[in-house]
This record gives sequence, structure tokens and C-alpha cells, in this order.
Amino acid sequence: QVIERYEKLTIYPANMFVTSPDVLQNAIWAIQQDLVKQVDYFKEIGKHLEAKRLEERTNFDLEMIRELGYCSGIENYSRYLDGREPGTRPFCLLDYFPDDYLMVVDESHVTISQVHAMYGGDRSRKENLVEYGFRLPAAMDNRPLKFEEFEALQNQVVYVSATPADYELQKTEGVYVEQVIRPTGLLDPIIEIRPSANQIDDLIEEIQLRCEADERVLVTTLTKRMAEELSKYLTKVAIRCRYIHSDVDTLERVEIMQDLRKGIFDVLIGVNLLREGLDLPEVSLVAILDADKEGFLRSHRSLTQTVGRAARNVNGKAIMYADKITASMQKTIDETNYRREKQIRYNTDNNLQPKALNKSLANALSGNSVSTGYFEKEALKAAEPESLYLSKPEIEKKIRDLRKMMEKAAKELDFMQAAKFRDEIQSLQEKIK
Repeated sequence: QVIERYEKLTIYPANMFVTSPDVLQNAIWAIQQDLVKQVDYFKEIGKHLEAKRLEERTNFDLEMIRELGYCSGIENYSRYLDGREPGTRPFCLLDYFPDDYLMVVDESHVTISQVHAMYGGDRSRKENLVEYGFRLPAAMDNRPLKFEEFEALQNQVVYVSATPADYELQKTEGVYVEQVIRPTGLLDPIIEIRPSANQIDDLIEEIQLRCEADERVLVTTLTKRMAEELSKYLTKVAIRCRYIHSDVDTLERVEIMQDLRKGIFDVLIGVNLLREGLDLPEVSLVAILDADKEGFLRSHRSLTQTVGRAARNVNGKAIMYADKITASMQKTIDETNYRREKQIRYNTDNNLQPKALNKSLANALSGNSVSTGYFEKEALKAAEPESLYLSKPEIEKKIRDLRKMMEKAAKELDFMQAAKFRDEIQSLQEKIK
């Protein structure tokens, strides 16, 4: 029975490392040469277990490559397949752009430092794999770009950040473009400093005022333990609250954000996750406990980003509980007041009345978003679901892969993508029940 006829059909390779038989044969020969050298080296220094392990592992991979054209973890042999010299950088997406391309780096104060750290983290892990005979030294050439290599591939760059780091300011020689005016006319929040004595009692009063106005509150603490204890205490005094930190399950994290917006609870307590990427128009108050404890969590950039979570609401306010004003606090206050004055002046000159964002509740948990604000529950697929043809072990493996992707998306605060992966996981779990 013919179900459907196609004039044209694209069949993608099972793995991205697919190449011609000649290249594959040359790669196999080079792998064998390096295997002999590394096994001899291990035996020479008395690491016979590592030598045996490497020999068995590599020979198994080579057999798979000969028979199937690829093997599990073939990316660790990418240097041979690419024909690269040892130590040279791998090819990447940036190689495909034209010479005059423009790169936009969002939240650059975080992104640039992450790019900086990627090579070191990967190198540390791969060195252990090589040292204990799990991989050939060539595996270390399957790596992220070094920061200098990343810079060399740039043409024109726009760094976007409310709190640019020293690197960006140095590269631009201190010259930057201010974007402080919002189309909605919303102002940066008012910042108040209050003594830390009786800070919890004062916070409870402020929370009750926001609850009466059907608004939400974010509270940031210094430690996970403080977040949990404060959550317990507020619950005892009949305030609906939840806490969020890195130990909270990724799926639960997305649901907590959605429940806050829906009004299922009124107060969200966190440590370092209530920062970049959180767009919660219902939040009118951000409370920062122990704001005068200088450090990473109370640096100028951290304070500015945290205060900015209240900038999506007409009644936005930030309260810093502190017994002294640190240099970081003062810088955050000065910058926020400067921007606020500029925004007020613009609104007055243009007769603009601040108005709240009407952000759909569907945004946080629906599938793919498009600029029109329309969200589809599930993306259209060109064929039947893949899961129809998967065995139970294959479905379980797919669930594990999706869970890793979901956790990665949530770490990057891309909650919409994380929710999409979550829905796929739940759908697959239903199929194996």
C-alpha cells in the first residue's frame, strides 16, 4: 500500500561525521599509528591497565568505523577526519559566515566569561580521559575554541548588556550607546535602603502591601539555606511563597516561575537565579537581604541585574536591606537614578504615560515562539512521530538525552526551550507506561 509519494526526499546522515571512504581509510591509518605510540608510552611508564584499556576501546571504535562508517563518540576522532594538525582549532559555525558578518553578544558580561572558561573546563576533563587510557590524545583537539581563536573569528561585534564587564569596556575604549528608553515608558525602579535590623518584619509588611495589589515579590538571599529557612518562616505567617536555587529540579523550576505569574503564590525567594533573562511583569518589588555583604552575589553587576527584575512593572521598587552603603551599592543606586531621571525627562517631553507589559502567560511554557506573539502547542512535523518506531530502551535513551538538553536550557535561563523539552519527555514517558 502506497501511503504517500514524494518528488524529493532528503535523508540526513545518522551522524555529522560522515565522509568519503578514502578520507575514512586515511583516518583509520592515522588513528592506528597514534594508538601504537600511546600504548607504547603507557607501557614504558608502567601503566599497563591504561594501555590495555586504550587498546581495547580504540580497536572497538575502529571496527565500528570500518563496518558502519561511524562509532559512538566519533567526535573524539574529528581531528583525523578533518585532516587537522595536532593542536589546531576545530571548525565551527563561525567559519560559515561571510567576512563582513555582524556578531551580537547578548548579556555579554556573562556570555564572554563563559566563552573564556569553556576551553579550560573541557581541557581539564579530556586530560583525565587521556591520562587514564579512555581516549587518545587527539580527543583533546575536539574542543571549544580558545578565547583568542574566538576573537580572531570576529568581524564586527555588538555587546549588549545593562552591566558591561571590564573586557567589553576595554574593547570599546569606554565608548558605548545607551538604551535606557523603553517603548512602554516604564521607569527603572525606585531604590530604597533600609536597616537590616528587623528586616524580615519590614519585608513581611511590604509583601502584604503587594499581595493586596495582586502583585508579586522577589526576595534574594545570600545562601540556599537562608532561602529555604525564609520560605518556611513566611509560610508559617500565611504568606504564599516558594524558593528556587540550583538544587531545585529543572522541571520544577520552570513550573515555579509559571505559578508565580499565575498568582498561585506571591513571593519567590532565590540566591543567584533571579537575574538575567527573567521577565516577570507581575513583579513590583525586589528585596535584597544583606545587600552590604560585598562579594560575588552583592557586586555592582549582580545588584544592578537583580534590581532590574522590578523594571517591568509600573510600580517597580527595590529595597536593599543594609547597615552601610558599599561601593557596589552606591554605584548601582547612582546608575539606576541616572537612568530613571533620563526616562522621566523623556516621558515628560513626549507626554508618555508608563504602561505595564501585557506578557502572555503562555510564553513561559508553550513551544516555539514567534515575533507576533502566537504560540503553537507543538511544532508541525513532516512525518509520523519518531517514537512510534522506537523500542522501549531507545525511548528511555531519548528521554535521558532530552533531560540533559532541558537542564542545559534551564541553566541558560531559556525556560521556553526547557519547557518544550519537558513536554517531549512527558509525552515519551506516557508511551512507555
